[in-house]
Amino acid sequence: MTWNAFHNRGEILRTVVDAADERRDGALPMHVTGVLENFKDELDLLSALMLKWHARLSGNIERELMGQPLDLELAVAQAWRRTSDELPGVRAIMDRYVETPSDRAMETALHRANERGWIRLAAAAGVANDESTAAAAAGRRIELAGRSLEALSPAAAPLAAEPALQSASFVDRLRAVLAA
Repeated sequence: MTWNAFHNRGEILRTVVDAADERRDGALPMHVTGVLENFKDELDLLSALMLKWHARLSGNIERELMGQPLDLELAVAQAWRRTSDELPGVRAIMDRYVETPSDRAMETALHRANERGWIRLAAAAGVANDESTAAAAAGRRIELAGRSLEALSPAAAPLAAEPALQSASFVDRLRAVLAA
């Protein structure tokens, strides 16, 4: 793929994300100009959207863990919620196609992608360090916790397990944990 093709594909993907976020109906916006020329099929476009979702989720996990190092599961659930709030159309598309994939290849790919995503959530939360079924189940539980959290505004402060720790610095939090 040439640089121009890569750049063009990225621009089209941003337009697709904007269209999905505006519509929030869970349908892949295959009608967006340039989609049919730059993506092989629905699975190719869906894969690109999932990559965008997971990249944003990873960044949000890092930010949440910096602000909430004492409750890793809560931090990861909040990161999942924040990502869902930031990319609502993408999340709706992912959920719809997991529920009703268009073909067997998509069903298999989405099942595997979900398992891998759940394993990453569990690892980030410190509840698993392998790729087992139990790790995937733990990650699924964290995703469900993220889904059940109320929508977060981008400026919302992280929820703290203890309000006194919410405004404390990271060093102060470490001292409090060590003293306990």
